[in-house]
Formats: sequence, C-alpha cells, structure tokens
Amino acid sequence: MRLTGWGFRYASRHAWAARAVDLRVQPGERVLLTGASGAGKSTLLHALAGLLGEEQGEQAGELAVAGRTASEARSGTAIVFQDPDAQLVMTRAGDDVAFGLENAGLPADRIWPAVDAALAAVGFPYGRDRATAALSGGQKQRLVLAGALAGRPGLLLLDEPTAQLDPDGAAIVRAAVDRAVADRATTLLVVDHDAGAWLPLVDRVVELLPGGGAVEHGPGWAPAPLRVPVRTSRAAGEVLLRAEAAGFTHRGGTAPALPPTDVAVPAGRTLAVTGPNGAGKSTLALLLAALRGPTTGRVTAGPSLTAGLPRPARPPHRWRADHLVRRIGTVFQHPEHQFLTGRVRAELALGPLRSGAGDDAAHRRADELMERLGLAALADANPFTLSGGQQRRLSVATALATAPSVLVLDEPTFGQDRDTWSELVTLLAEQQEAGRALVLVTHDAAVVSALADDVLRLGPAAQEVVTA
Repeated sequence: MRLTGWGFRYASRHAWAARAVDLRVQPGERVLLTGASGAGKSTLLHALAGLLGEEQGEQAGELAVAGRTASEARSGTAIVFQDPDAQLVMTRAGDDVAFGLENAGLPADRIWPAVDAALAAVGFPYGRDRATAALSGGQKQRLVLAGALAGRPGLLLLDEPTAQLDPDGAAIVRAAVDRAVADRATTLLVVDHDAGAWLPLVDRVVELLPGGGAVEHGPGWAPAPLRVPVRTSRAAGEVLLRAEAAGFTHRGGTAPALPPTDVAVPAGRTLAVTGPNGAGKSTLALLLAALRGPTTGRVTAGPSLTAGLPRPARPPHRWRADHLVRRIGTVFQHPEHQFLTGRVRAELALGPLRSGAGDDAAHRRADELMERLGLAALADANPFTLSGGQQRRLSVATALATAPSVLVLDEPTFGQDRDTWSELVTLLAEQQEAGRALVLVTHDAAVVSALADDVLRLGPAAQEVVTA
C-alpha cells in the first residue's frame, strides 16, 4: 500500500479525521498502527478497505493498494471492524463465515472445510449452527475474524481485534493471525491499543499523529507506561444493590446467559466483574443497571437508593426512567446503542435535563465533562461520527452527567490511548472517593489493578467475590 499526503474529512465534520499521511507498506509486511484516540486510525483502515467514497466525505492526497485504487483492490482485502455487530450478516455462525467465500465464488465442496478451519483457528467455542444473536461481544469478535481469515486475503486490516476478548481469547486470536500471515502471502495492518502484546508479531510500528502526519518508531520502541491514580480503599458503606440468585435465560433459550449469581454492591467500593467471553458479564451488568429483569432470583435496591420513590418496594427494573437516571448510570458494551441525540453537547445535557436540572446547569455539566475527557472540540459533532474511543468516553460521560449513586460500566476503557485511559480511570476513581458504587465489567487487567476493591469472576468455576 502507498499513501502520499493522504487525508480524509467526513461530510458531517469540519475537522479532518486524518491528514498529511505518508506511508509505504511492502507486500507481506506486518505493521502495527498506533496513535491517540481520534487520530484517524479506523478511518485509514476503512479507506484502505475501499469503504470511503465521495458520499462519505472529502479525500486528499493519494492512496493505492497493490497499484490500484482501494475500491478496485477490495476483493483481495479483508477488514475486521471495532464493532463486530457492524459486519455480521447471517443468523448462523457457519453461514456468516461462508458468506464471503460464496461471494468470492469458491466451489461449494471447499467452502465448509474452509469455514471449519477458520472457526478452529480463532478458538470459536461453538459449531456452525450457533445463532449469532446468542453470542457475546467477544465471541462475535472471534467469528468476524474467522470470516476475514477464511478467504486468505492479500491484505488483512484489523481494528482492535482483541478489545472485547478475555486474555486467553486474545492470545488465541493473536496466534491465529500470526499463523495466517506466517508465509508472508498476506500483508497485515493492525490497530490495537494493547500495543505491547503485538510487538513480537509485527515488523514495525507506525504512529498517526493527532495534528496530521505519521511517524515510524524504530526497534526497541515500547508504549509509554500507564499513569495510574493514587487512591485508598474505603470500607464498604450501605449496600445499594444486591443480586440474590439472579440469573437470566433468553426467551426460547435453553442454556442461561447468566447462571444464578449472588453479589452485593456497596457504596464507596468498586467491584470488577471479570471472566471469559460468554460467562454472562454483560448480562449481569444489565440486571444490576435495571435495564433487564432477571428470569430467576431477584435484584433489590437499598434504602438510600429507593429514598424518594413513590413505590420503593418495586424492583429496580420496574422504576420509571426519570427515577432510574438519577440513581443508576450505565455504560453499554457498545456505546452507540445508547446515543439519543445528534450532538455531543446535547447528548451530555440530556440526562441532567430529564432528571430535573435546569438548562444552564445541564449545559455547564456537559461542558465540564467534555473538557475533562477531551471532547470539547467535538461539542457540535454527531455522536455517531466519533471514533470508537471518543464514543466510549462520551458514553462514560453521559453516565456521570446525572451524578448517580451507582455506576455500571461495561468495558469503560475500550479503545483508549494511554492518556485518555489515565484520565478516564482518574475520573472513575474520583466517583468512588465521592462515595458512589462502581461496577466495572472488564477484560482490562490494568483497570482492575487500578480501581477494584473487590473482584467477581464469572465462569465455569464457582463464583466468588474476592477482595482485591
């Protein structure tokens, strides 16, 4: 691939997503692409995959793949997006992997062996007939990677391919990618904020700069260490939420998405929920956030959380939205699923306005959070046009905007560079110091080390809360 003075500006934005990028990648090279959140890494991958045209925005400079335009070279390119839901097209896992092979005209007798080999390579834990809707986020990520690898592409583009995976799953995926490009017949460009884990597998590291341009790092480069806030563990306060044998099974399902689980969420403490993909972590988050009612057991709220409610005995998932938003703040696994407005500032003001804050107070809170999380320059941008890391920071900010007593955050540090990770973690530590209860669903070992007072590991073994 060859880029000369390349840049791209989305049609709905004034600022360039990337600009003045010069890059040469030889056939068979393996390149790790790094850079600050919002520097344009995902935009560059989409452009190389031939997915950005005039209708998406304005392009500057030159970009070529194998001597052709990216759209002309698209048949030999495979990409894995940050959000696996964005590229799942079939209802069964095997059919989804086979979809690209069928479109490429592979003979029928070669399709299913290729599908099975790709599923095995990424450690997909189910067979071809598994419903894609029944998969966890991490399992979907493995599935779309299998689809990308199955056709043995000449150019493989990976955008945060391990971000939603548990450590074992991430190692399996990196090993699968390493095997897929071992013969140097495939050129690899990978974006991953967990840069250190990819260094043994790549030939070089290229960093996109926020103001434009790119710089190559020489041998021996290593990511800067994380800045971790200094904090002190507090004694547990009143239990604000309690799950008692709370479990969930999808309608028509046989195996539970979450087996019966017991956990207490006290004020002033941070609980990290960890475990392998598919163990039910995100499902537990939805139950504790009162966005879904358990199908077994119950979730109850303590007196401080029910104070002022007209019917305090009702379970949290039966509360009115305006009552819930002041008490429990939520960050979804996929941030774009919770955006409701067309501007970043309006998104941050929405919760305070619905909870009764005046217009001036709501917008002051929005401005404060935008400044704190590096979103001030994007105040008028549409939330859906932000980078994955920017969307994640916005979703965390919306949860904080109403100053709720409980925060339930699913993968809150996804897609962050080291500076934005540190700012996010510092901001969350301040919430705990202010007496709020935090529940963090995460595969990020660093955030567990930095923030967790207690750890609940879900999985095949017995569930137990361990003091960190």
